[in-house]
Amino acid sequence: MSQFSSIDLAAIFTFLFGLVFGSFLNVVIYRVPRQLSVVKPRSACTNCGAAIRGYDNVPVLSWIILRGRCRDCAHPISARYAMVELLCGFLFVSAYFYLAPIDILVQFWTLIKLCCFFFLLLGLIFIDFEHHLLPNALTLPGLLIGVLFSLAVPVGGMPHLLTRKMFALHWSLRAVSVTDSLAGSAIGALFIYVVGEVYFRVRHVEGMGFGDVKLMGMVGAFLGTKLTLVTIFSGAVLGTIFGLAATFSVWRRRVARRKKRHESNALSRSWRSAKLMLRYYEVPFGVFLGSMAIAATFFGNQIVSFYLSFYP
Repeated sequence: MSQFSSIDLAAIFTFLFGLVFGSFLNVVIYRVPRQLSVVKPRSACTNCGAAIRGYDNVPVLSWIILRGRCRDCAHPISARYAMVELLCGFLFVSAYFYLAPIDILVQFWTLIKLCCFFFLLLGLIFIDFEHHLLPNALTLPGLLIGVLFSLAVPVGGMPHLLTRKMFALHWSLRAVSVTDSLAGSAIGALFIYVVGEVYFRVRHVEGMGFGDVKLMGMVGAFLGTKLTLVTIFSGAVLGTIFGLAATFSVWRRRVARRKKRHESNALSRSWRSAKLMLRYYEVPFGVFLGSMAIAATFFGNQIVSFYLSFYP
C-alpha cells in the first residue's frame, strides 16, 4: 500500500511540476519570437499592460477562475495558455509512467531528459504554429542538451549489428550512446536539408527552412538514429494529410462560391486555385515533426518492431 502511495505522490508531483513549467513555457512562446527577455519584466496583460498578480498566475486554475479574461480590462485570454500548461503536465506525467519499470537512478535521469525534450518541443510546436518560426534560441541549445544527456542516458537507436561491433571493439556504452546521438542529429538535419533543397530546385519554392533542419538536429540528438527516421517519415505523412485536407477544404469553399455566382468551369478553376494556394502557403512543418517526435518517444520502438516483423 505504501509503495502505491509513493508512486501516486510522485506522479502528482511530476504533473504539478509540468504545469509550472507549462506556465513558464507560455512566457517563452510569447516572448521568444518577439525577441523579448523571458526573465523580465514580470508577466502582464498583453492588452492593458497590467501586471499579473501572483494569485492570478496559478497554472490552469487561474484561467478557469477568471473565465479566460484579464481581471483589470476583461480582455479575453487565449485558451492556448491553459492548453500549454495542461499538455506540459500531461507529457511530464506520461513520461513518468512510461519509465516506471526502469531502475530508479536511470529512471530519474531519463525522466529529466524527456521533460527537457518535451518542454522544448512544445515551445517549438506552438511558436511554429503561431509565427511559422523555429527560433535558434530553442533548437540550438536543445541540440547541445540532447548530446549532453546521451552521456548520462543511453540513447540506443542504432542498428543492433553496428552496436554489437562497437562493443566488440571495446567501445564503452557512453561512447556508443554519444555516437548514436550525434549520428541521429546529423541524419535528421541532413535529411531535411536535402529534401528541402530538392523541393526548392524542382518547384522553385522554399519547402522547408533551416529552422526545420535545426529542429531535426535537436530531435536526433535526443532520440538517436532509429527514432529520428520514424519522426521524419511519420511527420511527412502527417504533413501530407494536412496539405491534402487543406487543399480539399479550399477547393470546396471556392466551388461553392463560384457556383453561387453561376461561373463556368467552377470545379476545374477552383481546383487550380486551391493548388496555387497550397503552393505558396507556408506549411508549419515543425508542428508535424515536433508532434511525431513526441509520439516516436512513446511508440517509435513498437512501430519499428511492427514494421520489421514483415521481414523475417
